Amino acid sequence: MEHNINTFLIIAGFAIIALASRQIGQYFARANLPLISGFLFTGIIAGPFVLGLIPKEAQKTLLFVDQLSLAFIAFAAGSELYLKELRSRFRSIKWVTTGLVVSTFTLGSLTVFILADLIPFMRAMSAASRVAVSFLAGAILVARSPSSAIAVVNELRAKGPFTQTALGVTVIIDIVVIVLFAINSSIADALLTDLGFSLNSVALVSAELLMSLALGYALGKILEFILSWRSERIIKTGMILLTGYGVFFLAAKIRSISYDHMPFEVFFEPLLICMVGSLLVSNHTVYRAEFKRILYDVGPPVYIIFFTLTGASLALDILAVTWPIALALFFVRLVGIFIGSFSGGVLASDPMQHNRISWMAYVTQAGIGLGLAKQVAVEFPEWGVDFATVIVSVIVLNQIIGPMFFKWAINLVGEAHPRAETPAFDRTRNAIIFGLERQSIALARKLYSYGWEVKIGSREADGMEKVPGSDIDICYIAGLTKEALHQLEVGKAQAIVALLSDEDNYRICELVYEHFGTENLVVRLNDRANFDRFHEVGALVVDPGTAFVTLLDHFVRSPSGTSLLLGMEENQGIVDLEVRNPDLHGMALRDLRLPLDTLVLSVRRGDEILISHGYTRFKVGDWVTVVGSLKSLKEVTLQFEM
Repeated sequence: MEHNINTFLIIAGFAIIALASRQIGQYFARANLPLISGFLFTGIIAGPFVLGLIPKEAQKTLLFVDQLSLAFIAFAAGSELYLKELRSRFRSIKWVTTGLVVSTFTLGSLTVFILADLIPFMRAMSAASRVAVSFLAGAILVARSPSSAIAVVNELRAKGPFTQTALGVTVIIDIVVIVLFAINSSIADALLTDLGFSLNSVALVSAELLMSLALGYALGKILEFILSWRSERIIKTGMILLTGYGVFFLAAKIRSISYDHMPFEVFFEPLLICMVGSLLVSNHTVYRAEFKRILYDVGPPVYIIFFTLTGASLALDILAVTWPIALALFFVRLVGIFIGSFSGGVLASDPMQHNRISWMAYVTQAGIGLGLAKQVAVEFPEWGVDFATVIVSVIVLNQIIGPMFFKWAINLVGEAHPRAETPAFDRTRNAIIFGLERQSIALARKLYSYGWEVKIGSREADGMEKVPGSDIDICYIAGLTKEALHQLEVGKAQAIVALLSDEDNYRICELVYEHFGTENLVVRLNDRANFDRFHEVGALVVDPGTAFVTLLDHFVRSPSGTSLLLGMEENQGIVDLEVRNPDLHGMALRDLRLPLDTLVLSVRRGDEILISHGYTRFKVGDWVTVVGSLKSLKEVTLQFEM
């Protein structure tokens, strides 16, 4: 009973520390440092060497958390590899991957072996044991970070052969490194248990690898069965995580039983089993999208828990002695990456410009590398924690430097497509509507009545130059090019409305996003499957299929609010205004002299929506939603945008 109470207290205490870790990670992110650095830092501070909130004894109790997290990390690695997406760049991916694996593993292993006398836990080891540790270190140094690479690509909206090759190599290598680690882990186990390296040990390693692959296939079928259930996603998520933990539990049991009852130890690599199962689900079932969604949703809390616990398990006393070794391994790894990526690119006949800088795309390390380091600590408890401390130090350096290098490389090859700067407001509200039809003419007239200057861009040369009865221009555009949009003076527009086909609308959104920076992009959706594409470029999407039903729903539940929003209330309106007047910066809402018939509903600051109250303080750049009479709204507009 007392043991159960202590276990509960340890888990509850760690949960509170993990919540704090989440907040501390956000502070690191604001300082442009990786989130995992904040989680590791929290773990170090809470660990046995600083505050002692997570003592070493508690880490044994929390071992199941480690194993569950490692299963998730292996699932995530397998889900990133979608073979159909790699076919177009397969030759480059194949050669660069081969070059990186061979050079990084060879240089990393040799460096650790040569520096063994300078590493405290390796000094007393035999030559065979040193080889075993060196092989494990070399294998882990090969690992990359697909999640970090994907985040950089999404941030820059990078597209092109260089980016495609870099992503393909990064994803493939994490698969290769798990297989490489499984082989070297079995070899290390044989060397460290004095079995030697003979034909029998080779046969044992081969049998363990084949059985791990077979168990991975079986796991894939189990995951497919779970995903086929007609039940809530949270139930499927729990079962998938429990299944992953079960793989680690089973592997440990088999190892323990074989050690007690057999002349040799049998070890099936759980990371490899989980990765193969995930790979099967992602490439050979109809549940790929749902599986990825589950992993995406559960990822943040798992990473917080895992990296916080990893930080707590670091041996700071060892790190104080071995930090020069970690630094040396960091630079050796960079050299290995350069040699491997350059030689692989040359063999693949890639452009020499790409080959010279491609090494910058492969520096990042995170989940898999840390997971493998933690796995070593579990498999070889006598020296595994000290080993993990050195390796984690190298990984943290790579994760801090890696994303920055990858961004530079993408910009150097010209494959970045970031958002252009939003043009300065010239005190005239301009809107451009693409597509000549009854709806676009009606919208143009409505905006014109509110004082906007409106143009309609038409793909049809019908000779019409004006909307009848107004000063609204109709401009013919022969093609959707940057030059054509310049002629339309898109750079002056505060709003773009696209009412063409989805392909034409997306082309407009891309050009506006990359070259003009117009903040307000509104798109009429024709095919629901294209929603995510428009969302990625910051467009506000109107789906005619659901808009009418949503409108009726709002009329039923909030008739007055909906009427006001649609401008159906006589002499009443609602507007979004940007705070441009520097005199309002830092001023509280209650101190602002507004017309009595106006009300500030909300304030949007970046991606955050603030529900306004009297103590809300404005900042230049805020977007403020105001409701009131049309006359008063004009006064407020002048006040905010002066």
